[in-house]
Amino acid sequence: MRALIVEDDKALARTLGEMLSSARFECDISNDGESGLDNGLSGAYDLIVLDIMLPKKDGFSIARELRKQKIAAPILMLTARTETNDKVRGLDSGADYYLTKPFEMSELLACVRALTRRQGEVIMDELSFGDIRLNLSTCDLGCGEKKVRLGKKEFSIMHILMSNGGAIVSKETLLNKVWGCESDAEDNNVEVYISFLRKKLSFLKATVQIATLRKFGYRLEAQA
Repeated sequence: MRALIVEDDKALARTLGEMLSSARFECDISNDGESGLDNGLSGAYDLIVLDIMLPKKDGFSIARELRKQKIAAPILMLTARTETNDKVRGLDSGADYYLTKPFEMSELLACVRALTRRQGEVIMDELSFGDIRLNLSTCDLGCGEKKVRLGKKEFSIMHILMSNGGAIVSKETLLNKVWGCESDAEDNNVEVYISFLRKKLSFLKATVQIATLRKFGYRLEAQA
């Protein structure tokens, strides 16, 4: 899963990134409201952590615009403000939850778990498709008694493919979610890692294959 952190305090943004990384999120950081909105509108994120007081564009405006453009990712709004009116304004702008600074790591992660559950994406220890299983704690891909450890990007790609249950996932989606919206990665980067994953599926002797649908993307198929 991928998270966008929109926070102008660079030290706090880095800390938030470390916190979310411990919950298996890949994180991108924007330090002002305009770049935060641009990144958020890409639709690449499973979670948006949004400060209110930002340079160039405030968090209330960002949340409203994201919802206006049909961006459905849960928004966790952060602020040092404690007034009830500000909380109401944040929620009315489209935020899903409001967290007041300072906060504990355990409180932040509990909010994240709650928000992802609300979106129907329950945090589990393992995903399965056909005869393969992906351990989300160890990054092991297994089939029967055999298993193999996946690298970071291999794991992210397989997680996305398995989470989509056989539906088509475009190269653009993989690039945005695995490499990030501002990355220079191109289509051939995706192709290289898909090749790595196919070799590991072959090593496991899995019946599941990664099918290429030209001009559309990839999907998992369980062969009979």
